[in-house]
Amino acid sequence: MSKLSIKIVRKLSEFIDSKVIFAIDCILSEISSLLALLALGFVRGSFYQSGSFALLWLPTALVATVIALLIFKGHKLVIRHLSAKDMLCFVKESLLKVLLMILVMLIYYRTMYYGLFIALFTDFLFTLFLLVFVRIVMVAVYQLYLTKRREDRRTQRVLVYGVSDKSTATVVRFQNSPHYNIIGFLTKKPQRPNLLIANLPVFTYDDSEQLGRIVSEYGIDAILFTTEADARRERDGLLKDCVTLQLRPLIIPQINELNNEDLRYSIRRLKIEDLLGRNEITISMDAVMENFLGKVVMVTGAAGSIGSELCRQIAGFGVKKLVLFDNAETPMHNIRLELEEKFPELSFVPIIGDVRQPPRLDFAFREHHPQIVFHAAAYKHVPLMEENPCEAMRVNVFGSHNVADKCIEYDVEKMVMISTDKAVNPTNVMGCTKRIAEIYVQSLGLAIERGEVKGKTTFVTTRFGNVLGSNGSVIPRFREQIEKGGPLTVTHPDITRFFMTIPEACRLVMEAATFSTGTQIFVFDMGEPVKIDDLARRMVSLAGLRVGVDIKIEYTGLRPGEKLYEEVLSNSENTTATSHDRIFVAKVREYDYPEALKSIQVMEDLSEKVDIPAMVKKMKAFVPEFVSRNSVFEQYDAAR
Repeated sequence: MSKLSIKIVRKLSEFIDSKVIFAIDCILSEISSLLALLALGFVRGSFYQSGSFALLWLPTALVATVIALLIFKGHKLVIRHLSAKDMLCFVKESLLKVLLMILVMLIYYRTMYYGLFIALFTDFLFTLFLLVFVRIVMVAVYQLYLTKRREDRRTQRVLVYGVSDKSTATVVRFQNSPHYNIIGFLTKKPQRPNLLIANLPVFTYDDSEQLGRIVSEYGIDAILFTTEADARRERDGLLKDCVTLQLRPLIIPQINELNNEDLRYSIRRLKIEDLLGRNEITISMDAVMENFLGKVVMVTGAAGSIGSELCRQIAGFGVKKLVLFDNAETPMHNIRLELEEKFPELSFVPIIGDVRQPPRLDFAFREHHPQIVFHAAAYKHVPLMEENPCEAMRVNVFGSHNVADKCIEYDVEKMVMISTDKAVNPTNVMGCTKRIAEIYVQSLGLAIERGEVKGKTTFVTTRFGNVLGSNGSVIPRFREQIEKGGPLTVTHPDITRFFMTIPEACRLVMEAATFSTGTQIFVFDMGEPVKIDDLARRMVSLAGLRVGVDIKIEYTGLRPGEKLYEEVLSNSENTTATSHDRIFVAKVREYDYPEALKSIQVMEDLSEKVDIPAMVKKMKAFVPEFVSRNSVFEQYDAAR
């Protein structure tokens, strides 16, 4: 398609609005009436060819058409989005036009001739045919134009959202890209007419219809957001329009995501994680680096979602050595390859081992003498642990017990345990085992501070909610279900969860570990809760699909041990503030170490014997706030 023809199509699109379509429909309807009149005169004789009859017939047809169009408003339908259902509107308009003409003919002639019925029926058919046919032709020509234009170019035509300094820098950066053709800027803020930034126009829009005209006129393929904050602000506005207009929402990745010089990889499609995250948190990087510089750091659960991200961030802090401890072979192999590639100067040691095996832990501590230990190894899936409670006890409690004891034995400076919001007023086995692990670590640390136990290790616990995109979590699951065509399974339409990005959670963990001065349980400000049903619908939209049309959502019911709402971690009733506005110290009941150790050893012994009833009863006695929900263990609450 030539540049001239493209220009013509663009110019025409500026003027073809609903008023023009209204005028076109009136002309088509009048042509239909004229054709019907000529056909009737040819078949039935000279009376219907007379000037007096035509002067009644044609004006009546025009007035009737105007009334029908104003009532049913077919001219306001967006032509390129017409559906079979919309065609019914034109049937109604044609039919009403003819009925009004019948009324006028009856008033004027006081009777209806056989020939008039034939003429009116012919008028109806001609009117309906022309209204529909012209629209079909317009849609076909428009689609042909779009197809031809996309075949003629290899690049995506993109509008950059906003007129900030970063938006301008993005345009400059991609001005020579063979993959992205930046057409201009897009904003809702009023700008002076014909404004140019970096020699590109600034387009302003007020509503979806105006945006649609811009997209059609300039053949826009995608909208590029330069920050996650911009995308989050538009999640109920522009992003919904992107789905309707079939635009790709794109975003510039954060610096730590960029590993390739090729510009193709420095723009990616917008993901749900970008919309759920918050503005990047500020941490004292100098203090954090000083805390780790030249030290041996060990991470248990190093191949997991949180553990692996901790390793990535710690690797850049100038540590003397990084010890990775995990029992998952393939994930450990993957994180090893990643660290070798990204941090070739880093001294690190991957160790395959299980926190349930004290001898293997002893080897790691004896060989490498870590000074700081991050304990992220844990079982985390609520329904699975509800079905395997003894294994939850073995890993989450016994494993934490083993790691903490080795920290004391080998004079580790600080142990940081990763906990969960599910440890607060637990309703499931997983949450309760994490609370018991917290109790052991806290009571041990307090006992050291009081001089009751010999040691120099400081024990820090960090609690936070769900992390976006962690292994086996809801977002990867929804993504997989969308790829398979659905349905998306949501347990309950009202279920909510708190979310935090993995890097954000790890930064807060390291910040808490840096300014901790004693045995404390830190909780993080998780922001506002997210409705899982809304999350599922947004993910479908971001995939360019429609809920209920392309992808269905099914509600499966709450799973064993699952809460409808998670506990709010950071409020004034259960926390005290710290120097960081996103980190708080939890107010929790303190346990006496000897008594806590004795009870925990009993539960560990029961877990080894797989005596589930006795172990769960002991857990409920030890953690009185543990009240099961939607679980077979509710019977022990009733008995208690």
